[in-house]
Amino acid sequence: MDALAKWNYVRVSPRKARLVADLVRGLDADEAVELLLRTNKRAAGLILKVLQSAVANAFDLGLDVDEMYVSSIYVNEGPRLKRMRASARGRAAPYKHRMAHIVVKVSEREWGLDDEEGAA
Repeated sequence: MDALAKWNYVRVSPRKARLVADLVRGLDADEAVELLLRTNKRAAGLILKVLQSAVANAFDLGLDVDEMYVSSIYVNEGPRLKRMRASARGRAAPYKHRMAHIVVKVSEREWGLDDEEGAA
């Protein structure tokens, strides 16, 4: 069973958030939290909040939180805020504030006989 958490319209560039999301994909939930706490990126704090929300959702579903891992994490592009900035010679230069949608899915690890620890 999976638990999902989403945060839409986050004011961070999707490209910058994907760099952090790639670090924690596939890790255990507690390892991912420790890694995000030590990562010196603004997007790490945002992804940490979504990850903690997904783990809390898993706890509400009655899943074993100690066996949680980040099964899927992705950052989609959101809408852009288009703004104008003053430029030289009385002109205006456009720029865009990018937004992202962050989705984190955590799952319980299934320990079977196929795994390295279960085979011995």
